[in-house]
Amino acid sequence: MSTTAEKTKNRKEIDPQDQWNVEALFSSFPDWEGAFTKIAPSSSAPRWPDLASFRGRLHEGTDALKQALETLFSLSRELEKLHTYAHLRHDEDITHDSHKSSYLRILSLYSDFQQESSWFEPELLALPSETIDSYLQSPSLAPYRFYIEKIVRRRPHTLSAEKEELLAMAGKPIQTAPKAFSALSNADIRFETIEDQEGKPHELSHGLYQLYLRSPDRVLRKNAFKQMHAQFSYHENTLAELLYGQVQAHIFEARTRNYPSSLEAALFGKKIPKEVYSSLIDTVRKGLPSLHRYVSLRKKLLKLPEIHLYDMYVPLVEAADRKIEYAQAEELVIESARPLGEEYQQILQKGLKEQRWVDRYENKHKRSGAYSSGCFDSFPYILMNFRGTLRDTFTLAHEAGHSMHSYLSHRSQPYHYSHYPIFVAEVASTFNEELLMELLLARTENTQERLYLIHEKIEDIRATFFRQTMFAEFELKIHELVEQNTPLTPTLLSDLYLELNRDYFGEEATLDEEVAIEWARIPHFYYNFYVYQYATGISAALSLAENVLKGTPQARENYFTFLKGGSSLFPIDLLKIAGIDVTVPAPIEATLRKFDSLVSELESLSNTG
Repeated sequence: MSTTAEKTKNRKEIDPQDQWNVEALFSSFPDWEGAFTKIAPSSSAPRWPDLASFRGRLHEGTDALKQALETLFSLSRELEKLHTYAHLRHDEDITHDSHKSSYLRILSLYSDFQQESSWFEPELLALPSETIDSYLQSPSLAPYRFYIEKIVRRRPHTLSAEKEELLAMAGKPIQTAPKAFSALSNADIRFETIEDQEGKPHELSHGLYQLYLRSPDRVLRKNAFKQMHAQFSYHENTLAELLYGQVQAHIFEARTRNYPSSLEAALFGKKIPKEVYSSLIDTVRKGLPSLHRYVSLRKKLLKLPEIHLYDMYVPLVEAADRKIEYAQAEELVIESARPLGEEYQQILQKGLKEQRWVDRYENKHKRSGAYSSGCFDSFPYILMNFRGTLRDTFTLAHEAGHSMHSYLSHRSQPYHYSHYPIFVAEVASTFNEELLMELLLARTENTQERLYLIHEKIEDIRATFFRQTMFAEFELKIHELVEQNTPLTPTLLSDLYLELNRDYFGEEATLDEEVAIEWARIPHFYYNFYVYQYATGISAALSLAENVLKGTPQARENYFTFLKGGSSLFPIDLLKIAGIDVTVPAPIEATLRKFDSLVSELESLSNTG
């Protein structure tokens, strides 16, 4: 693939047809400003007197509770719409001052709303048990029954109305660490120009870094790796303090709400047993010899005297890593969804090609990475930094899976059940990646191309399953350390992170000193026990995709029931409907067996190719 230096464009240089259709939400910032003013015309409390009018009245009967809930959800829905527009515009260029200001204003307004609505749950839980029971049996409250049941379940961890209001007020300062990390990582850190093996200069950015790691030019890979981590190393003390502060925030909330640990606090709301987390780590560790075998095989196939982590992403078959235009990537993603039926494909095609769900290309100061976002009243929006690799095509399939999950949930559930739980978020995205892989494998009869695709699948599991489990183990360890009153210093964090890399990559991997600082650039460590869900998600998705592709009776219908379920059930129950039980090690073990078999196939193809 080409590694010719490319100049990152300014936002104004990007074709509007390659940008997401934020105008479908609000035609302009003045339009957004009008909606902002309408929902919060006063800056003095109470900002929402209609909601405040129900305070102290929940005991009056089902009508009062129903009206309070409807008011609460109506305001939340409008605020979510305002937030979606502001955060999308902010992520287009996070240095844009007015966009940043609008984003911070809606975050502040959201915080005010959380503060002014914080009385609701404590007041509901203060009602006599017989009153709550009568509400749960009321036909008029039937649409909200599961929502109320989840609140009642939180009774042991819900504080008085005054204390809940105080915690809500703390929401703004608690968000300082992740926001400061984002600003430092995406805007303030500047990367120096790097050189390839011929001495040609190349600009470095977060998006280009991923491209360079796949380059056959080992000098370019190495220089990109070292320069990327060097810049974060220069800020290691600041970044250690930010991460330490975020972990302290998680522990503060856990202890305030009487949870045994920050992990259990993070899992409680979705009714995830902590054993799911610990079993994941324990089971994956038992399967690490398969990962070590792959690292050794990769070293052999690349004919390297030493294999470094910057050698872990380059395709084993250079010729197959061809340039893919964005339009072609769209077509592949849409075609790969054929096993899910014509209606699913039509919705996806219209979203990608006509409704402009996707912000396609990198521009200066655009948020790095990729995500799917949106709200109940919007399209699903996809942020991409598309560079033309097959990996980018898989990323598009991944985010399209998220977006279709959101689309179907939003149109199948009422607002208060429309947002699917985070625990199942990675299932639909990984499922769509598996469909794309199956399409590409079915289309090739060339041994070299098949070798390339098998390698890509191995890398997908390595990155989403093994790497994210390593992240999950790191995240758990740093929370446990802080819970034991151990400060997170740069040295402690780097030593811990380096040790985990040694365990996961094995003796064949040569670990450069820059590996130790990688913790400093991972945004997911600010997300409060999120990353383990990538690993559980890919395990569930691989099993579900296998069932659908095999034509297992009811498999597709059960999967659609899951996609449309939103948060109308706890996530484990939603997955059981789809046919997966994540409370037992079986899905994790199946993923380990699949990875091992893929490594064996890679080895076999390499010997015959």
